[in-house]
Order: sequence, then C-alpha cells, then structure tokens
Amino acid sequence: MTETKSIVVERRMQHPPERIWRALTQTELIAEWLMQNDFEPTVGHRFQFRAKPMPGWSGITNCEVLEVDVPKRLVYRWGDGTESDSGLSTVVTWTLTPADNDTLVRMEQSGFRPQDEAGYKGMGSGWPRILERLEQIMEREIPPRRSH
Repeated sequence: MTETKSIVVERRMQHPPERIWRALTQTELIAEWLMQNDFEPTVGHRFQFRAKPMPGWSGITNCEVLEVDVPKRLVYRWGDGTESDSGLSTVVTWTLTPADNDTLVRMEQSGFRPQDEAGYKGMGSGWPRILERLEQIMEREIPPRRSH
C-alpha cells in the first residue's frame, strides 16, 4: 500500500453553513472562487473543472460527486488520472461545522502519492488563497438572508 498525503485547510467564516454551502455548490459561484465547471450537488454526477492548460496538465479536471450531506459535507473525486502527466487523482472533502455564529470550513484534499509531489506542493499553496476567494465571493455575491 502506497503512503499518501493530504492537504488540510481550515478557515472560520462569519457566515452560516447554508450560505457557505451555496457558494460550494452553485456553478456560477464556484466559477468565481475556483474554476469554470458543470457541477451539480448530486451523488454520482460527473463534472469538470476547466482552467488554462499548463505544462503537465490539460486544464481539465474530471471529477465525480461522492457524497452530499446538505449543508454539512460535500465530497468529490478530484481528477481521474487522465488529465495530468502524474496520473493525479485525489478526493476533496468539504466539512462545514457551526461554531457560535460562525462556521468552521474545513477542506481536505487527500490521496497524494509520492509521484504527485508537484501537485501536492502546488495545491498546498493554492488552497489557502482559494478559501480566501471563497470568503470574498460570499461577502460580495450572496445576499444575506432576509428575516420575515
């Protein structure tokens, strides 16, 4: 069995889980903080993240939704091994945990093999910035809930 590594990024956000969930699962919002996509929050849905190609990567990440527990947990396979020279295929798990009036947002990307070191380093430095963009998009794009 090959030893694998994970990237874990946690960030406390001043939004309820339902609001963060929308930013994690609505195609047009995902495109603003991550990449263009055809995501649907349905187990078994195959989708793609699309970005500018770069050496060693086609610019397409083939994904599949593995678990949906609204508004607590979202899991998807990140890559099927065909898009990059290394054959990278990992699992991204988003966990939203209420904390007082905030939400603890935890992103874990697991399954990096020794030959995935370049991807591990790249995503390791990228995810903190991505979560920062996620929070910025929520501030701007998702209106606060109206009380009735």
